[in-house]
Amino acid sequence: MTDLHGDAVVADGHNDLLMLVARRPKEVWVEYFRDRWIPQLRAGGIDVQVLPVFLDSEFLPEGALRETLRMIEAAHRIAEGNADQVTLCRTGFEIDEAVAAGRIALVLALEGCPQIDKDVEIFQTLERLGVRMASFTHFGRSALGDGSGEDATGSRLTKAGVEAVGLLEELDVLIDVSHVGRRGVEHILELATKPVVASHSSAFAVREHHRNLTDEQLRGIAATGGVVCINFFAGFLTADPRPTIEHLADHIEYVVSVAGEDHVGLGSDFVDEVFAEKIPACDRPLIIEGVDTAILVPGLEGPAGMPLVTEALQKRGLPSALIRKILGTNLVRVLHRD
Repeated sequence: MTDLHGDAVVADGHNDLLMLVARRPKEVWVEYFRDRWIPQLRAGGIDVQVLPVFLDSEFLPEGALRETLRMIEAAHRIAEGNADQVTLCRTGFEIDEAVAAGRIALVLALEGCPQIDKDVEIFQTLERLGVRMASFTHFGRSALGDGSGEDATGSRLTKAGVEAVGLLEELDVLIDVSHVGRRGVEHILELATKPVVASHSSAFAVREHHRNLTDEQLRGIAATGGVVCINFFAGFLTADPRPTIEHLADHIEYVVSVAGEDHVGLGSDFVDEVFAEKIPACDRPLIIEGVDTAILVPGLEGPAGMPLVTEALQKRGLPSALIRKILGTNLVRVLHRD
């Protein structure tokens, strides 16, 4: 780990590790997180970790809210049971306090919002439980809008989605446009009066995949004061079957050039361990939206590889002040909604 990486505040906008915690019996949640994930996060120098609540199809539709509450309860328990190492943070002040004390700040988010359906008032309940960020869709269609996999429909937000934008801004919960379809992102940016984030998205101009953001979208997010957190998932970075960390650095530098240095962060989307545990060998290769999930950037299979990003950016000659912004201070800034 370089001196810069060790000294910087490092914030990751998206890691699905909470799914793996919640898959286990509640009696081992605390121990599993302590033994399996804290060492990885520490090795990666990660100070702030956004934990999305993502629901597999087996919980939809009837079990969506129940599983959401289980996952949120798991987050609270792993924080309470490892209070010397991590803090579940609701405010920017709590994030700063945790980082200053040497603890990892955990931040709850929603990914896809199937538990909301059209009942947007549930956002208020989940905010009370600690949720600080929400994306309206995954690849498909939700009651709030269409995901990027539905771009051919040309759909914008639904009536409930429009209502959700207003309520989330009132609650100071960040609106996350990752996975939202192209016209939906456009609609959110038209309505937004506060910073918008993309928790794990990359640049369409560098890799033409619907999960990535166009230059217009990048500039639109920056105009709100928001941040684009670059996704590490190899298939969204390049079509090259041998991806390298240079492909990730290409996206970071490109988004800096389009959105500006104050509007770029990191959103790893480390899913290798999730897929390894959930997907049996008989269902492989696992292809999602045309991408082979087995192809990874070497060294970036999990959180411990995060220092490699800093090294790659330093080798490209990026100023230390800019690297610090990318590593975490930009994302932490927008998490300061209080």
